[in-house]
Amino acid sequence: MRTIQLWLKRITVLGLLLMMGVSMNADAGLFGHTMSWKEEVRLHDGQVIVAERFYNLGGYPTLESQERAVIDVTATFSLPGTNKKIIWKTDYSNSRPEPNSLNLIRFDVVKGVPYIAAYPAGCIAYNKWGRPNPPQVLLKYENEQWRRITLAEFPAELINAQANVIVGRPASKLLKPFYTVEGVNAENREIDEGPYKTILREVVKPVPCPQYSSGPKAPIPIAPKSSQK
Repeated sequence: MRTIQLWLKRITVLGLLLMMGVSMNADAGLFGHTMSWKEEVRLHDGQVIVAERFYNLGGYPTLESQERAVIDVTATFSLPGTNKKIIWKTDYSNSRPEPNSLNLIRFDVVKGVPYIAAYPAGCIAYNKWGRPNPPQVLLKYENEQWRRITLAEFPAELINAQANVIVGRPASKLLKPFYTVEGVNAENREIDEGPYKTILREVVKPVPCPQYSSGPKAPIPIAPKSSQK
């Protein structure tokens, strides 16, 4: 009888250890994973600066997923001719009520003022940002922070300019530590012309997302490009 009790106790302990192991593995899949790289950014006037891109990653969205979900993104830009760096950050939590979840299209500096063009990464984010059309979000850096501006406030010389940063992220297995301007363009080559690659003035038809509070990801999600040669 005592032998049976010891055996049951060992089985219980083993089960608890296995459960702890599963829990630890699950946590490891949700936290502690990152990817980062540096890339050249060619500004509208021909100057080239360097940006540092950093991604916090979570677990795999599905069993078939090859890439981890993105938790948040930080981009650090070096201003031309100075030692100053500017940081831009966005997170990808659909549960947060405030606008977030942006995919970067372009960073530029006009008359010493930094600007960013991005697009909402999904229908939930698109609705949070007020369903803009063209479906892009434009930002201006002033007073040490990023402020959303209208299309009329955005520099005319940047209208119709194309992406000068990697839109989304490269596939993790193909990630390089540094991308030249040519490498950035190669990463963006497969993105169709339009609001996910070019800063537009005209409205887009049809509207990218139906008007509801939740929905699928936008046509060009933040998923990495897997076909880079």
